Amino acid sequence: MTKEVKVLIIGGGASGLIAAIAAARNGAKVTILEKMDRVGKKLLATGNGRCNLTNINMDLRFFHGKNVKFAQGILRAFDVEQTLTLFEYLGIAYKVEEGGKVFPMSDQASSVLDVLRYQLEELKIEECCNAEVVRIIRDKEGFRIVLKDGKSVGGDKVIIATGGKAGPQFGSDGEGYKLLEELGHSVIEPIPALVQLKLKASFLKALKGVKFIGEASIMMEEKALRTEAGEILFTDYGISGPPILQLSRRASTALTNEKTKIHIRLNMFPHLTEKELMELLEIRLGYQPQKPLDFSFIGLLNKRLIPVVLKEAGVKELQKKCGEVSQKELKNIIKILRQWEIEVVGTQSWKNAQTTAGGVNVEDINGKTLESKLIPGLYLAGEVIDIDGDCGGFNLQWAWSSGYIAGEYAGLS
Repeated sequence: MTKEVKVLIIGGGASGLIAAIAAARNGAKVTILEKMDRVGKKLLATGNGRCNLTNINMDLRFFHGKNVKFAQGILRAFDVEQTLTLFEYLGIAYKVEEGGKVFPMSDQASSVLDVLRYQLEELKIEECCNAEVVRIIRDKEGFRIVLKDGKSVGGDKVIIATGGKAGPQFGSDGEGYKLLEELGHSVIEPIPALVQLKLKASFLKALKGVKFIGEASIMMEEKALRTEAGEILFTDYGISGPPILQLSRRASTALTNEKTKIHIRLNMFPHLTEKELMELLEIRLGYQPQKPLDFSFIGLLNKRLIPVVLKEAGVKELQKKCGEVSQKELKNIIKILRQWEIEVVGTQSWKNAQTTAGGVNVEDINGKTLESKLIPGLYLAGEVIDIDGDCGGFNLQWAWSSGYIAGEYAGLS
């Protein structure tokens, strides 16, 4: 008879839970060590509480990292179809929404966690909560995991699925990086991703809560690094909304590594060319030349945007008559409406970030099994690795794929 392999999983998030199931299915005795008072806390917050399980438009172009190709084999080895088949088996009916986003039919992240935990019980997987790991020791017997309370746990294999630094309130505080650095792994500096941006502007409090559908681009030295479209929201510290979250990784990277000024460029009328917008404004202003300029924009722009846009365009007299507006002023207004640039000075904190860019360098990880090349029997999964995805279910798919593969190989005797 082959010896029963004892697998210890550090971290009870998405990747850790799926790793536990995969390892147990291969006959391993599995224990999850979770520092929080229960597993899956961050999973409950995903997709605004609905859990964006995955995305049917899975493609490597939606992922990032120093060596993003590393993710390709893992994403193929346990792909979207296999992920959805597993969750259907566990009891999750699903639906596909705009952009290929997949959600449980229940619209409840809690239902995903419920079926995962039920499977843990069925497979006799032990959950040890309030178990904070402070050290991993490799010895002749295998591994010894030392906990903060002084106790230790022994095992044959270890999977580190501690997450990154995003969402420390859910337990992801970067401790996994320290554990792996102590074992010889290098870490690419983690920075917040899928996070709101801070802007340098005096008008932010006046625009707090104002939304519009448009385009946003990250600009560096007049070059657009990336452009996204959708609902954009002004806040008292800067700007938010799905397009901004998608752009935030590039902005965060540029601010951290390139030490140069970064701007966000906003286009409130992406469906109109500059010429078409000029014609539209000339008609509006020409209808009632005696009407105050600021009032002429009511019905076209959010009321709170009007004075800010006009001031940013250099119009000093906001209530001047429409018939008195010069061509230069009109061109300046159009520039703000289509190419409004505001300096980006940072991002919101880790508490607000949805994921981590950076993490453990993939050079020292086996691209097929996710086993450490430095420490035999040690595996990595999820956000702790230097792979991150865009909004829309891509990060959770990486968690499912990497967790399942790590668990599958760790569970082998």
